[in-house]
Amino acid sequence: MKQTIIAKRYARAIFRLGQEQGLIESYAETLSSIADLFDDPELEVAETLVNPLYPLEARYKVMTAIAEAVGADALVTAFLNLLVERKRIDVLKEVVEQVRGMLDLEKNISHGRVTSAIELDDMLLGKIQAKLEELTGRKVILETQVDPSIIGGMIARVGDLVLDGSIRTQLNGLKESIKGRE
Repeated sequence: MKQTIIAKRYARAIFRLGQEQGLIESYAETLSSIADLFDDPELEVAETLVNPLYPLEARYKVMTAIAEAVGADALVTAFLNLLVERKRIDVLKEVVEQVRGMLDLEKNISHGRVTSAIELDDMLLGKIQAKLEELTGRKVILETQVDPSIIGGMIARVGDLVLDGSIRTQLNGLKESIKGRE
């Protein structure tokens, strides 16, 4: 929980700076590229940048070299070095998620998931997306998931909105209704 609060603070800072510069999308992509490097176990980037055995200047040089390699501008590089200095580079992935969330909010975009028993074709998925956009008043980007255990129908989730039209849920409701009458 504490890490999330810290990540939000840094995300708000870089988001505001990106907005002022008119480069927030570029900043988000750059930070995302760098955060992805942290996932590569062969590179040991995160371990190097948080290891107190390495002098701070050496960690700055590593971070600056990484930032230059992905084409980060001076402001993003300074932001990354600030994270290194304050021993917060480990929250970079969360910072990226927060920045992307802020960017989506600014663009009026929501992300959702549609779960169905079978793979949905593009035409049906387009109709579902259009209906969800109508209900939420936002552009919706959908992710699909196949789960045969719902038997039929679908479950759509966008933010706090959940539309459950699955046969499994209907059967469970029927079961509870019958149990209640006994």
